[in-house]
Formats: sequence, structure tokens, C-alpha cells
Amino acid sequence: MPRYLIHASIMPLEALLDPQGKAVERGLHALGLDAAEQVRVGKQIRFQVEAESETAAEAMAEKACTSLLANAVMEYYVFRVEPC
Repeated sequence: MPRYLIHASIMPLEALLDPQGKAVERGLHALGLDAAEQVRVGKQIRFQVEAESETAAEAMAEKACTSLLANAVMEYYVFRVEPC
């Protein structure tokens, strides 16, 4: 059965404050990178699955994101699937 690599990116919703992003932004400014703005901090999760097709792997990625990886109240997600 084919293997697929799933790359999931989970980010805080734009309407919510991101204290970690603000701390990173202040740190970047302290380094002289004053042009850095609107810093948001999220998480990247990568995992492999065995699936019959890319469509089946996408369904697995969707289920993982909605059921475990992202909190729909506070975060949104995007993912991509590629063959291994």
C-alpha cells in the first residue's frame, strides 16, 4: 500500500491574541529586525500514513486535524499530502 507524508500547520485564529507571537515579535525587534510585524506562532506536525490513494490520505489528515491536532475554538489548520 502506498505511503503518504502529511504536513499539518496549525495556527491561532486571527481574531485571537497570540502572546507567544507578540513575545517573538519583541525579540525580533530587539535584534534590530524592526520590519517584523504581525508575528503568529503555531505548530507544524508531520506524519506518515499508509493509504489506498491520495484522497484516502487526505481524509485521514482531515480527521487527525479535526479530532486531535487543532482546537477549532482557537485554531485553524491547513495540510498538504505528498507521496513518500
